[in-house]
Amino acid sequence: MPGGPPGAIALVQTKAGVRLSTAGVADRATGQPVTDGDFMRLASVAKAYNGAVALSLVQQGKLALTDTIGKLLPGQFPVWNAITVAQLLHHTSGLPDYTKSQAFLTQVSADPTATVTPPQIVGFVANQPLLFPPGSKYDYSDTDNIVVGLIVEAVTGQSYESELATQVYTPLSLTNTSLPNTTAMGQPTLHGYQVAKGQPPEDVTTALSPSGAWASGGMVSTPAELNTFMRAYVAGRLFGPTVQQAQRQFVPGSSGPPGPGTNSAGLAIYRYQTPCGTVYGHTGNFPGYTMFAAATSDGSQSVVVAVNTQLNTKEPVSAAYTALRHLESTAVCAALAG
Repeated sequence: MPGGPPGAIALVQTKAGVRLSTAGVADRATGQPVTDGDFMRLASVAKAYNGAVALSLVQQGKLALTDTIGKLLPGQFPVWNAITVAQLLHHTSGLPDYTKSQAFLTQVSADPTATVTPPQIVGFVANQPLLFPPGSKYDYSDTDNIVVGLIVEAVTGQSYESELATQVYTPLSLTNTSLPNTTAMGQPTLHGYQVAKGQPPEDVTTALSPSGAWASGGMVSTPAELNTFMRAYVAGRLFGPTVQQAQRQFVPGSSGPPGPGTNSAGLAIYRYQTPCGTVYGHTGNFPGYTMFAAATSDGSQSVVVAVNTQLNTKEPVSAAYTALRHLESTAVCAALAG
């Protein structure tokens, strides 16, 4: 299909077991097939891991959803002082999205593989006013999760990467999941490609430093481990029912790109209401990758869909993106049927 990805994978877990469907290749240079053990960039699905860390700290009493930026990061962002942790995780903070700032775009254009620090990332928009009063509306902003990452470091005294290991990797026995700050990838790799009309796909797997996405989208994992994480995260295995209830206060709002069915936003989680039933999870895209991972409320049925090119809702909507949405819906129906 013109504009389509070189490869795709759909992992569907039912109560009876795991079904794996793949198409195309993970590496056009070698013809390597796609597998559920391929390392891939998680893009904004990493925001769910960000939520897992923050909500685990809430469960442990080290953080409260009502805590404000002013309390947790005193003196750093005076204009943002009244914003709460819940509003950051809900994308109702009003923070401008740094990925849309000219300063960030200039930096990426000048040196796309350079390492960018979290304070530098926030600095791209630190002096900008809020887009709206905190809590008054929904607006997806990558800045929200960067600030949550900084808050995690402030309240624990540990690096965000270390807290990912403590709060998520170790409890779930995830050995192939990480947050790198370089372009290096594990092997085997699901290579990411930029696909342009009339041109052969360009391998962009290592073209952009993930440090510029950090807690908002810089993680690497495999389809199999992403499935393990999402099932546990949605089921509330990393925190208790009271925290989960707070997480599932949904407002109208889509993940980026939108997932199947009708989307609603909770705290670092989305509800996808489809004709076949409801699942909870997250989507994401990054140069070379588009992801969708979700599970039923109890985590018993789940789906991971990944393709190795970036597809989104930019006009005109491509046939490849439309096909991806159909694939996601089909995979959800298959998961819920078993």
